[in-house]
This record gives sequence, C-alpha cells and structure tokens, in this order.
Amino acid sequence: MKARIKWVEGMSFLTESGSGHAVLADGAPEAGGRNLGPRPMELVLMGTGACTSFDVMLILKRSRADVHDCVCEVEAERADTDPKVFTKIHLQFTVTGRKLKPDVVKRAIDMSAEKYCSASIMLGKTAEITHDFTLVDVDAP
Repeated sequence: MKARIKWVEGMSFLTESGSGHAVLADGAPEAGGRNLGPRPMELVLMGTGACTSFDVMLILKRSRADVHDCVCEVEAERADTDPKVFTKIHLQFTVTGRKLKPDVVKRAIDMSAEKYCSASIMLGKTAEITHDFTLVDVDAP
C-alpha cells in the first residue's frame, strides 16, 4: 500500500492513495490552515469508521441479513499533550433493514473489532474503543 502527500500551500496537503484517489487535508485557521478539508487526524478517524463499517457490512451480507443502510458515527477524545493520540473512541452503528437479528449485528461488529478491522485494532493500542448499535426496522410503523 502506498500514499503520496504533497504540500499545496499554507497547511493544505493533497493526499493521494495508491489506488488513485485524492483528498485535500488542511489545518485549522489558528494553525495556519484555511479550513479547506478535513484535518489529518479527522481522516484517521474517518478511515477507522469506514474500515469497520466495511467489515460489518461484508459480514452482514454474507450472513444474508436484509440490510438497507448502515451509518457509523464516531466520537473520539485525544490526549491533551503531544503526541495528541486518541485516548477514547466510540463507534455508534445504526443499521437499518428488515427483520435484523440483534445477535447477528452484534456478532458482525464484534468480529470487526476483534479480528478484521486493521485500523481500529491498531488504534486500540492507545485508545479505549467502544461500540454500540441501534437497529431500525424498515417495516416498523
């Protein structure tokens, strides 16, 4: 896996993935940025949420769950001093579908957290990571 990060101006950087996709990262104005894109640590958090969501959806699809939507909201706390690593991360999944079984969804989230999600397992070395989920039934009144 490769990435290329090129300084643009101020505190803006064009990040390019090895697969050919780009995201502009920028700093906060108080740090010299122009707020043109997510902060680098926000990208880490976004990547973690995407990584675990990918796993959860793959596991649910393989279990033939009738999933219509999956949203993962991530909240994190960081250390007060440098390096300002993440110290707590909470992932809140909202899974929408038809006749979803809570034990199947919980198992998918647990499998991602314990075995498959490289990003969250890596961040778990410095942060306490917690998960929760809400099910929404598309047939509910």
